[in-house]
Amino acid sequence: MSKVHTCFDFCLMITAYYIVMIDLHTHSLLSDGVLLPTELVQRANHAGYSAMAITDHVDRSNIDFAVPRLVEVLDELKDHTPVQAIPGAEITHVPPVLIGQLVNRARELGAKIVLVHGETVAEPVIAGTNRAAIESGADVLSHPGLISMEDAVLAREKGVSLEITARKGHSLSNGHVAKVAMAAGASMVVNTDAHSPEDLISRERAAIILRSAGIPEENIETIFANSQKLVDNVGRD
Repeated sequence: MSKVHTCFDFCLMITAYYIVMIDLHTHSLLSDGVLLPTELVQRANHAGYSAMAITDHVDRSNIDFAVPRLVEVLDELKDHTPVQAIPGAEITHVPPVLIGQLVNRARELGAKIVLVHGETVAEPVIAGTNRAAIESGADVLSHPGLISMEDAVLAREKGVSLEITARKGHSLSNGHVAKVAMAAGASMVVNTDAHSPEDLISRERAAIILRSAGIPEENIETIFANSQKLVDNVGRD
């Protein structure tokens, strides 16, 4: 007897086929990554990504160099890859009082996703960086370490997403970030902070990272949807 596929069966099949990864925090050799932007996009394509942001580390010294070059190369690639590759920037180790200026400058130069390098427990980030990043209206506060409840509430109010990260060292505080974000009702996204090809991950691996941070199963799809919303917003710009 031949199997009769119901609409539900086909929906499951389609969903399984389109399980793809969105990663809004990666680095090329325009900062401290090891790949050209073009190769990074192709590696992401091979890894099953549907969208990604290249967010090279910037401060005042290189923002005018890195961001326009990402804009140029990713515009050139857009008709030649299935990956929606988004030019971005990660404001990194900048004194809190200067963060807002650089977030604005990155956007002026064409960055569509702007991250601020948060107060990770793995590096000596200046205290007050998390708050300044949120007040600046960055899209994502990356690896925010032992973020306070007050700052997480502000992130919810400002629409700034808090990052759950796959990156070794930075990921030590994932459980804390998830707990505080859920209590505050703040948006979360999951990213790799990739610097090399082996840092890119599948959506299934991303789900494992979220579960390991203590995020309930019913919240995982919401976190993936948060990344999709950021990508959709870029498409409407």
